[in-house]
Amino acid sequence: MYLADYHVHSRVSPDASASMAEMAEAAIRQGLHELCFTDHVEPIRFGTTEPRADYDWAPMAAEFAAARAAAGDRIQLRLGAELGDAVWGTERMEAMLAKAPELDFTIGSIHTLSEGQGGRDLYFLSPKDEGETRACLADYLGQVRKLAEWGRFQVLGHLTLPLRYLNEGRGLHASFDGFEAEMEDIFRTIIPKGIGIELNTNRGNTPLPDGKWLRMYRELGGEIVTLGTDAHSPGAVGCAVREGQALLRACGFTRFCTFRRGTPMWHEL
Repeated sequence: MYLADYHVHSRVSPDASASMAEMAEAAIRQGLHELCFTDHVEPIRFGTTEPRADYDWAPMAAEFAAARAAAGDRIQLRLGAELGDAVWGTERMEAMLAKAPELDFTIGSIHTLSEGQGGRDLYFLSPKDEGETRACLADYLGQVRKLAEWGRFQVLGHLTLPLRYLNEGRGLHASFDGFEAEMEDIFRTIIPKGIGIELNTNRGNTPLPDGKWLRMYRELGGEIVTLGTDAHSPGAVGCAVREGQALLRACGFTRFCTFRRGTPMWHEL
């Protein structure tokens, strides 16, 4: 079994504190063969919708070089980025990417609602009733649809992310049931572009997305899928990636991807 974690944050991200070298050591302890760092890169300032003018890639490059030197040949390390909320400034995001070091992999993701919903951060969502919950989910999928149209990334990350905050954080029982048409539209947008999806193991909680949406993606012809934990600390690296592989098999997949210089590398499940 080939084990890889393709969604990991280091202290290069504003919401994590461990070095890339520390995260790599955690991956080695977990028996992983491959680890990809995907620190946050956004056209807005983290936690706001305020535009940011530029992104300094130097800390990321320095951290990665140090991690590779420390890890040696004990694990394969890849450099990636999570391109968050690009819909708030695709031109700024593209200008940032033009200055990036060579990246192996990019995740496209949404963490905020639209301007019409006040640009609210998903982390702080606390809807007052079912109607507001459904409105937030609909708005979120609209943002994801815009991101899919832009499409300058390898996989769409944690597709059902609001459920992490609504259910795990607020104790609700929200779901994307009833949004099948919107989900299908997103999949039909990305699949012809060669864009895949991420199975985010959610650090051992409910997978994002879960089996229902993984099966839909597969039935529509989707093949490219990566596995990532969204680890922000060493203790979460590699969490539930084995279970994630089992879930993919149960949903009809026979292989998953890692990436090298933007090209998918296939591994049998």
